[in-house]
Amino acid sequence: MKFTPLSRQLQTRFAGNRPAASGFTLIELMIVVAIIGILAAVAVPSYRDYMIRSKFAEATSQLSDLRIKMEQYYQDNRNYGTTAAACPAAVAMPASPAVKYFTFTCGWGALGTTQGYLLTATGISTQGMNGYVFTINQSNARVSTFTATGWTGNASCWALRKDGSC
Repeated sequence: MKFTPLSRQLQTRFAGNRPAASGFTLIELMIVVAIIGILAAVAVPSYRDYMIRSKFAEATSQLSDLRIKMEQYYQDNRNYGTTAAACPAAVAMPASPAVKYFTFTCGWGALGTTQGYLLTATGISTQGMNGYVFTINQSNARVSTFTATGWTGNASCWALRKDGSC
């Protein structure tokens, strides 16, 4: 007769009735779902703010470019144009498809004469930029005005962050 240890007999007897455990328990899956939910709750608002800030680059770069063109025009003509409602024809405002998120306008600004100008970039509401306005004038005074919820503008610079910092 063959001798088999008792522990081996018990293993064979009880292991034969059910398969070995595999997979995840419901609690383990719920913990993973909770962790993913917490990460999403933190990441989504940050990503949304990041996307808005990335669109600001269009406004600031175009306004800087327009300012240079206005100064070049002034060097040639000793004025910023002769029409209060628009920039000189030599300084064309960018339009679609070159720009997507902002509309650009030009006028004489607060001075009300040919010796000043005010360039404005206004966010397009259909592009999710409603309430974002950037301006620059002949003195290189940069102003950002934000009426969008949660964003703070800045009267002394182009704010690039939600808290109004430059």
